[in-house]
Amino acid sequence: MDGILGIRNCSLAGWGRAGMAFPAQLSPGSRNSGRSRDFPAPQGPARPLRPAPPRRSRALGGALARLPNMAPAGSANLPWVEKYRPQALSELVSHGDILSTVQRFISEDRLPHLLLYGPPGTGKTSTILACARQLYREREFGSMVLELNASDDRGIDIVRGPILSFASTRTIFKKGFKLVILDEADAMTQDAQNALRRVIEKFTENTRFCLICNYLSKIIPALQSRCTRFRFGPLTPELMVPRLQHVIQQEGVDVTEDGMKALVTLSSGDMRRALNILQSTSMAFGKVTEESVYTCTGHPLKSDIANILDWMLNQDFSTAYRKIMELKTLKGLALQDILTEIHLFVHRVDFPPSIRIQLLIKLADIEYRLAAGTSEKIQLSSLIAAFQVTRDLVVAEA
Repeated sequence: MDGILGIRNCSLAGWGRAGMAFPAQLSPGSRNSGRSRDFPAPQGPARPLRPAPPRRSRALGGALARLPNMAPAGSANLPWVEKYRPQALSELVSHGDILSTVQRFISEDRLPHLLLYGPPGTGKTSTILACARQLYREREFGSMVLELNASDDRGIDIVRGPILSFASTRTIFKKGFKLVILDEADAMTQDAQNALRRVIEKFTENTRFCLICNYLSKIIPALQSRCTRFRFGPLTPELMVPRLQHVIQQEGVDVTEDGMKALVTLSSGDMRRALNILQSTSMAFGKVTEESVYTCTGHPLKSDIANILDWMLNQDFSTAYRKIMELKTLKGLALQDILTEIHLFVHRVDFPPSIRIQLLIKLADIEYRLAAGTSEKIQLSSLIAAFQVTRDLVVAEA
């Protein structure tokens, strides 16, 4: 019973002072060695108790083991507009005079406030983002660049709050100026633009502002006078085709020559629109031809426009109306698109000048009424009537 008494008389303090050394009565070979299986005798000098490492469940261990494979996917699933967006000023394909001027501003460290305006898809946002990448390293972007676009609330409270606080503070570890990019600035209210005027001139030493818009007339004159203005015009086909061919080669798309012409024609100098049409057509049809491009965008084919003109000039009113309505329903065409294409054909048809002038005025009235939201059926009747009257005038003059 000595071993049992030894265990019962051993206090917790004694165990701690002994460094977890066990009583001698429980050593192997004693008469209570049957109980020593639960408390084996330590080998060598006693060691202090160490906390056991935390156990990890199998489920958690499996999840942690899979973490490296859960990295964000690459650029394979990105839209081509973002995948092939130029990252440096040297990669931009147009407006060489503007790019050389901006490059000189950056190299001489004399970047002014900028106002970039022009139609969409011409490289305005890509230009200023490439400038920002050249000015700042990637880890400095968050503290040195503030970018706001039309999806952000940019009322007068935002100008007086986040924009003012960002422009009025300096960073400790970085010399130079900050950059505030206000994309689609023509959507800002008049009050916000007036408040921004004072912020721009007050913190010029610390911050540069870049305003990007589609319509210069929607920017107040006070802001225009504080910025250096650059107009980005639509891209010419000579500049668009090499860039489109680069994307086609990288993606392995089968594009015919007439398909390329259709892409350039429908995009109207908008590089973003051209890439979106190219991607959607290649995914829908596989091979990009003129017919597949027009079908994918819902735009009327040239052959369809020729047929519509033939019906309006050579058929009676009821037959022309019925055939055009059937074609619109079959192919899902919009009267606005038909009107735009017909306008181009009117300039090619050999009408007498006075009759052509009257016809163009009628087309302009129909387009205005369509923009106001009138019925397409009534406006289609008006379009056919205008051409029938023109036909009768031509016959009468002949």
